[in-house]
Formats: sequence, structure tokens, C-alpha cells
Amino acid sequence: MPDKPIKATETQLLSEKTSFQNEEQSLLVQFDHDSFLKELTTKPGVYRMIDANNVVIYVGKAKNLKNRVSSYFRKSGQSPKTSVMVNQIANIEILITHTESEALLLENNLIKTLKPRYNILLRDDKSYPYIFLSEQDEFPRLAFHRGARKKKGRYFGPYPNGHSVKTSLNLLQKLFPVRQCEDSFYKNRSRACLQYQIKRCKAPCVDLVCKEEYAEDVRHTVLFLEGKSNQVIDELIVGMDQAAQQLHYEKAAVHRDQIANLRRLQEKQYVSNEKGDLDIIAIEYQQGVACIQLFFIRDGLNLGNKSFFPKNARHQSISELLSAFIAQFYISSSKTDRFIPSTILVSHPFEDRVIIETILQEQSGHKVNIKDKVRGERARWLKMAQANAQTALMSRLSNRASVIKRFEDLQEVLKMDTLPERLECFDISHSSGEATVASCVVFDQAGPLKTDYRRFNIDNITPGDDYAAMYQALTRRYRSFKNKELIKEGAKLPDLLVIDGGKGQVKQAREVMEALKINTVQIIGITKGEGRKAELDTLLLSETNEKVILPPNSKAMHLIQHIRDEAHRFAITGHKNRRAKTRKTSPLEKISGLGPKRRQLLLKQFGGLQEVTRAGVEDLAIINGISKALAQKIYDHFHS
Repeated sequence: MPDKPIKATETQLLSEKTSFQNEEQSLLVQFDHDSFLKELTTKPGVYRMIDANNVVIYVGKAKNLKNRVSSYFRKSGQSPKTSVMVNQIANIEILITHTESEALLLENNLIKTLKPRYNILLRDDKSYPYIFLSEQDEFPRLAFHRGARKKKGRYFGPYPNGHSVKTSLNLLQKLFPVRQCEDSFYKNRSRACLQYQIKRCKAPCVDLVCKEEYAEDVRHTVLFLEGKSNQVIDELIVGMDQAAQQLHYEKAAVHRDQIANLRRLQEKQYVSNEKGDLDIIAIEYQQGVACIQLFFIRDGLNLGNKSFFPKNARHQSISELLSAFIAQFYISSSKTDRFIPSTILVSHPFEDRVIIETILQEQSGHKVNIKDKVRGERARWLKMAQANAQTALMSRLSNRASVIKRFEDLQEVLKMDTLPERLECFDISHSSGEATVASCVVFDQAGPLKTDYRRFNIDNITPGDDYAAMYQALTRRYRSFKNKELIKEGAKLPDLLVIDGGKGQVKQAREVMEALKINTVQIIGITKGEGRKAELDTLLLSETNEKVILPPNSKAMHLIQHIRDEAHRFAITGHKNRRAKTRKTSPLEKISGLGPKRRQLLLKQFGGLQEVTRAGVEDLAIINGISKALAQKIYDHFHS
């Protein structure tokens, strides 16, 4: 145990992941907490609880490490979750920090990196989209942007999702015809494109608009995105009057339509009396499920909202959930990853508010206030966010109950001993044998488990042989379970394996399982009914080859059809992507030693790929830069 506080970095944290002194210690079943606590420091820091398999199961921070860690080993007042977690502890690692703020940052980084089993986890941690304006261009463009904000220009947002950005860009194109095309498209135009014809662009690419007029549209766009719609409307009114006085009635009509559209938009989006940037966070918690509703207000405009359902919320207080959510959502190792507004409204008070405010202020470079007691307009918005959170949570719980009912009906129909917890479904997709792809989708009692979805590119089979494709996909999916040492951490066998197909495909599944000596998985097939009508779908039981037709209102059949359709969608998407990639790739690219310049030279000299495939070795070797050996390799590639 270090005597002095150390400056902890993310590199140190990752390097200490394997800091057990020896293998014997990592296999301890009962952790000697009394001896550990006697020597534990009272300084601030981060603690990591580790199980017998050397896996971090929980990460926490503390202002006083000894007091905080000791609380886990008190016999009274523990939640069931804490009791289960404490029983799994084989070791605890400590990292001392200078301050509690630094401990919070380290805890946040570790949770995102290690994803411990018992921590509250925010699954949706992707970057949020923005509208980007390339101000440095002679004729600036508007574009969708996601990721690090490194390009020179202005960024407006963030928006809750990509659909919100695309809707806003579509609306802006109608209001102010600023170009949205890629620079590569813009710089190579010889005549105006369709966007000009439908009056959604003024064709700066072919000089059909002067710089001053275009700059005015850009200025109005910026004002609108900054929430200054009233100023834009006032300027448009003046322009409309001037155009009418000069008898330019068409121009006046354009301004009139812009004003009307802006008025309608204001009614939908404008937040009264709000001029700055604001996030509103409300939380609802019932039956072990939490819903966090986040509203984005930017320059007085409501950009939309997003619902979050944190993992491992059961037995956590609302204060703990809010604290964990705000830390994981806003705090980042890169300052460009997340926009931090000046004010964050929350529905409940929570711990660590002052510390988080300080960190967010340091990260954003401006003052950040987190408030839970507000009045007037802000109180009404907070109430609305709370209502949205409650509605989303009720919908989630209702859907969850419906899914459980489907699983119960499936157990009854298939006469399973226990309620199935995990279902996996396979499907094959190809175009006349081209670019064959197999999909595996996974459902649990909460619905689709998309993190466990898998695709398999099928090769080395006769094109169009669905049976061989199914055999290969199943073998690749489950072969690791034959050898326990190869099983990845967290890997699970399904309780039920669903095959999209008839007797032939189901037979392949049964043979794979027998070859791998897996006998705990029940297998069924599902085939389309006559006329591809869903109500005529048929189930095939693997063990008896018995066909079962369930009534159209069967919840069990609805569940099987849902997972089958999801597997079909996932397979088709993968197949289309693979097919498109294959068709965009030249066969010449697969020949080693044949770089881009030589490929281009060959195609030019022979007039196309077809002539290259017909050429003999001597003909190919004539080309400058193509040796006899390379010519032989090219010839063999097309004639082997």
C-alpha cells in the first residue's frame, strides 16, 4: 500500500488490471476482509472488487476508502444485490488519488473500460450527431456530422439522434437553399443538379448565385440554428416589403413562404424564455427498472429527447442512478466527445453534485450548474420530462411483461422443463448462391439481445447449398462449447435453437449438436405457410419430426415468428452488404503483387477486364511493368 498519494492515469488503471500477486491468491474463495480493512488507508481513491476468476465485478470511488469499503462487510442493512456481490469477492485492489474529484474521473474511466457486472452501466455511449457548417468555404455547405469535431467550421447540436438532424437539414433546405452536397460532387459539376430544379439549392457550383445572396442565406441559417428565428422573420418581412415595392412579386412570395414556415416551426420547437443551452434530465424507477429521460434545449430550441434504461438498476437508489448516469454521459477522456451545456436540470437531488459540476466545468471551460429546484417555465419543462420518463417506463414494463408471457406460452407449447431464458435463431441469405451469409440473432426475456447477434460469411461450399451453409454456420457458432477452455467469458448456450427452414435444415442442426456432443439444447424449425401467410406457419420438432400448427393468436408462435423475422432481416442486410462489396471489388485486386497502377495499366492496355481474362501469358508480359512471373500469376488466377 503506497504511503503517498499517487497521480493516477488511465494507463496506470489499465496496467493494474492484472496486479494479483500470484495465481493462488486469485483463486481464494473467502476474502479475508478483516485483515484487509486493518491496513486500509483513509485517503480518497478508487477500489476494484475482483472475483475468483480475476474478473473485476465492481468499481467504486470513495472520499475515505476505509469507511466506504468497510460498509460492504456490515452484516445489517445490505441489499440482496450487495450480499451476492460481496460473497463473490476474492480480492480488492486500491488506487489512491489526490482528491475525490480525481477518484470520480478514474471510476468513470474504469467503468467504461471494464464494464463491471455490478456497476450501473449506460449502454448508449456513442457520440451524438451535429449539424456542421463549413464556414471556411467560399460557398459553405451544411452537413450531418458525428464524431470528433476536428474540421474547421461551426457545429450546431448535439441532436438526440440522426433522424432529428436529417429532419432539420431537410427543413433548412426548404427554408434557406444552402448547398448540402459533398465537396467532391460540388467541385465537378458542369450543370445544375436536381436540387436546383426543385428550388432547394441556388447552384453555386455553376455560378448561378452571387456570393452576397448566398452569404445572406447562410447568415439566416446560422441565426435560425442559434434560436434567433424572430430576428430572421423581421429581416424577411423587411425584404418582402422591399421586393413588393419594387414589383418583384416572385421574390416577395418566396419571403412570404419562408416567414410562414418559420412561424409554424416556432410553434413546434421554441421554448419560451429560454435563450441558452440546457439539458433536462428526469428519472422514473419501478419494479427494478429505471428510465432516464433526457431533453436537449439549444439556443431556445427543443432538439428532441432520448430515453435511457441503465443496466443493473435494481436495488439502486435514484440518487445513485442519477449520479452514475450524469458522470458516464458527460464526463469523457476527450473534450470533443460530448457537448456540455451551461445548465442541467434534474428531477431529483443526488450525491456528488458539487464534484460533478467542478469536473464538467473543467472539461467544458465554462460554468456548469446542475439544478433540481426550479420555478416557472423550467419547472413546467421538468414536469414534462418526468411525464415522458413515466410513460416510457410504463411502456417498457408492459412490453417486458408481454415478452415474459410469450416465453411462458412457449414453455408450455414445447413442454420444456424450465422457462427458457435464451433463444437463438439462424437463417441463410444469398442471391443464387452469391455472397452467402448466415445470421444468428439472440433473444432473452427482455427481448432482442443485439450485442450477441452474429453474422457468418459462408465460403467453400457449393453455391446455393443451404444445408451446407447451415452446417458451417452452426459449427462455427458452437464449436467452442466442445472445449471448455475455448469458451469465452459470458458465452452461453441457448435453451432453444430456432432454425428458419424445414427438415433438411433442422437435420443439419441436429447433426452439428451431436458431433459437438451438446445435448442440452432443444431444436425446432419454422417454415413459411402456403402463400407465405403468417397464420399458416408450421413448427417442426427436431426430436420427433412432428409438425405443429399453432393458432394465429398463439403468443408462443408470435415469439418464434418475431425471432425468425429478425434473423431474416439481419441475414439479408449482411448479404446485401457483402454482395455490394464483392461487386465493387475488381478480381484483379486479389492478385498479390498487382498494385493499383499496374491494374489501371492492364485495364487501359486491354480495354477492360474481359479482355484481360482472355489474354495469354505472353500477351500479358508484353505490358511494361508486368514480368513473366506476374503474367503467369494473373493468367492462373483466371484459368485455374
